[in-house]
Amino acid sequence: MPETGPKSAPQTAPERRPIPTERTRTRPFDPPPDLGDLRTREPVCPVAMADGANGWLLTRHADVHAVLGDHQRFSSRGDLRSSALDSQVTAARAARPGEVNAVDPPEHTRLRRKLAGKFTTSRMARLSERITAIVDETLDRMERHGPPVDLVEAFASPVPSLVICELLGVDYAQRAEFQERTRQMLRLGAGAEQFVTAVEEMAGYVGRLVEAKRAAPTDDVLGALAADEELTTEEVSRMGLALLAAGHETTAHMLALGTFALLRHPDQLAALRADPGLVNGAVEELLRYLTIAQYGAERSATEDVEVGGRLIRRGEVVVPALMAANRDPQRFADPDALDVRRQAAGHVAFGFGIHQCLGQQLARIELRIGYRALLARFPTLRLAVPPQDVPLRTDSLTYGVAELPVEWDRTGH
Repeated sequence: MPETGPKSAPQTAPERRPIPTERTRTRPFDPPPDLGDLRTREPVCPVAMADGANGWLLTRHADVHAVLGDHQRFSSRGDLRSSALDSQVTAARAARPGEVNAVDPPEHTRLRRKLAGKFTTSRMARLSERITAIVDETLDRMERHGPPVDLVEAFASPVPSLVICELLGVDYAQRAEFQERTRQMLRLGAGAEQFVTAVEEMAGYVGRLVEAKRAAPTDDVLGALAADEELTTEEVSRMGLALLAAGHETTAHMLALGTFALLRHPDQLAALRADPGLVNGAVEELLRYLTIAQYGAERSATEDVEVGGRLIRRGEVVVPALMAANRDPQRFADPDALDVRRQAAGHVAFGFGIHQCLGQQLARIELRIGYRALLARFPTLRLAVPPQDVPLRTDSLTYGVAELPVEWDRTGH
């Protein structure tokens, strides 16, 4: 655990650098090279935040794990961060009702408890049959279309979108609307006004669904939340917004980028084809290796705390570099290698601590079923373009591919 501040020696104001985002085009599955350098030279690195707050970037697994697990000295509340902006802007960072990932206990505990029962491991396991049917139906359409196809459009995006729409009780025909809003919310470099606009439009969309479900109850997760008299319409709307946005975007990226990674590592693909029983471990390894949620949610120090020998002052912001933590050689042997036989337990692809991804079990089931069925259906699946021509999604908080052109042999697939 981090040591408390009083034991720390005084430090002068450090020079702050931008958070690294540039990847090497020839190594599309690796984090920005600067992150590996920082993990070695300056694992707790001073960085400049867009709002003028003092930020610290964490790149070691141990530091990321410790900070995300310490919800007493590191808060998720945005209004606690000190910044160069005026008090009105700081106050605007206060969480809206129902924003479970932006509050601390006891409010976080109350909201999380309302959601947790809807996403238990056993309940998610019972969804396997329906997810399998959705995957098979999607692959049927892809097969009828014939090669080549964009795997993102034909498979990776429809599967999680259909699953989350059925689970929440959202009309799949309206997916274009919420998918575009989600892209705007997750876009790197978006100004505060653009981000807020996208969030509010999404909240309004979900809010209308909640009001309709309160008027005419439905048997789905959003309907169950709407029927809870202890929750306000705004709380249910914000909770539903988070579930809808996270429930399709991240899994879609993992299905496509994971397939790309396997196609570029034929030895690992062959091992998985030879032994489909490896799929559970392969999913964990792909989650670790790719870490599409590049940076974890920011935390604000509630007191002076020492992390990795650096003093984090009260109100300063800590940014966990999840992708760097998952490539830390102090935690994973030969971390830059993809090894579907690896025991990747302990990765932080879903975060850690009380804010760890609520839908992680759902994502795991979708990925296991999705990869297994895709590889079984199309044993000759391959890229339809040179790998350097696959367009990457580098403008989003969740990393992935914009398109993945693939083909296969029609005879025997």
